[in-house]
Amino acid sequence: MSTPTPFGARLHEAVRARGPLCVGIDPHASLLKDWGLDDDVAGLERFTRTTVEALADRVAVLKPQSAFFERFGSRGVAVLEKSVAEARDAGALVLMDAKRGDIGSTMAAYAAAFLDPSSPLFSDALTLSPYLGFGSLRPALSAAAASGSGVFVLALTSNPEGAEVQRATAVDGRSLAQLMLDHMAAENVDAWPLGSVGAVVGATLADAGVNLAINGPLLAPGIGAQGATPADLPRIFGSSVGNVLPSVSRGVLSHGPGAAALRDAAARLADETAAVVSGG
Repeated sequence: MSTPTPFGARLHEAVRARGPLCVGIDPHASLLKDWGLDDDVAGLERFTRTTVEALADRVAVLKPQSAFFERFGSRGVAVLEKSVAEARDAGALVLMDAKRGDIGSTMAAYAAAFLDPSSPLFSDALTLSPYLGFGSLRPALSAAAASGSGVFVLALTSNPEGAEVQRATAVDGRSLAQLMLDHMAAENVDAWPLGSVGAVVGATLADAGVNLAINGPLLAPGIGAQGATPADLPRIFGSSVGNVLPSVSRGVLSHGPGAAALRDAAARLADETAAVVSGG
């Protein structure tokens, strides 16, 4: 059995070929309404299918937000399963935004759901929450390494409430965010061209105030509707801007339901971010 190509290497190639952009698939009730769709499973399926068909053959990463599918129960999860498979078949990397975090056998079960190739929800990467301790993520880290998948670990999120935990001081004087980033860097030692353990760092932050050199991808949500622009990235990410993967959802999805408009919006953002990232 051949060893799977690590996620970091696959992401590096996808960004080189398609540009540095991650588009979220976030079927908010308000977006379904804006698209003229009902807030039900049929609307969810139409919204998701349109987005995948429009973008999966051209953007580097698609990021479905699991909660917006789970809210419809098993039928919503069935739509999610289908969209993951179709997006991957079309060449996009799929980052499942589920922000899982637990301990022991429960963390292992979450890992099996999203990082085991035999699972119908198997994804190229998964978002994780480390604030039960970075070591609690080990089952997911091990599963990802075995399957060639990646993980994106929350470090400095864009919501203002996050600071009370993430900016708190650990016993050794580092912020908790920096402590988590240092753990991520240790996971990525000697990886080339890019490690498979990424960090989530909000693009809306006033400043990072941490060392972001983790030799892994830096997922930067907040571009578009949340107020950040590609021009903000060098200020926040500094010398690590070359590893940034900007994430946008409503900034692209609000241009639907027409496929051409979705593609044009994604292409514009990919070009803008490529110019900033390559310039860094």
